[in-house]
Amino acid sequence: MILAFDTYYFEDKAKTIGLEFNQWTDEQESNTFEETIEGISEYVSGAFYKRELPCILSLLKKINLDHCEAIVIDGFVVLNDEDKNGLGGYLYEELDKNIPVIGVAKNNFNQITQHKRAVYRGESRKPLYITAKGIDLDEAVQKIEQMHGEYRIPHLLKKVDSIGRENND
Repeated sequence: MILAFDTYYFEDKAKTIGLEFNQWTDEQESNTFEETIEGISEYVSGAFYKRELPCILSLLKKINLDHCEAIVIDGFVVLNDEDKNGLGGYLYEELDKNIPVIGVAKNNFNQITQHKRAVYRGESRKPLYITAKGIDLDEAVQKIEQMHGEYRIPHLLKKVDSIGRENND
């Protein structure tokens, strides 16, 4: 089992979506998890993880992680080449370093050079930026490269994002 997460914010709420799939090449998810939490604090620059990590951890409580191969998040796992944790790094630690976490970011973060790879998918000239903990970075890159979809963003990662944006009343 592989899980992909994304959180969408609206008003003082956060809607977190988790898609479960079995193989990196899967076109469709095998399960969908969803939770909306109220009373979400405002974004604080430099501390994004404090806003999103509790949302992901809350949804993870509803999922049996016994056979989880990896978790994919929208964002960075590390924030510099000294392994300063980003959202994914804090998630990796919260999971007792038992489940690899792969970060897929749409925008570059210049403070990372060694612990980040640019991945060009499809015919896109704009890369995705991959960071990881608990898995070799080059192996993580291969996993994201082989995900289904002919465009820059893998199909299931685009889907988890779009589900998060739906029906937010």
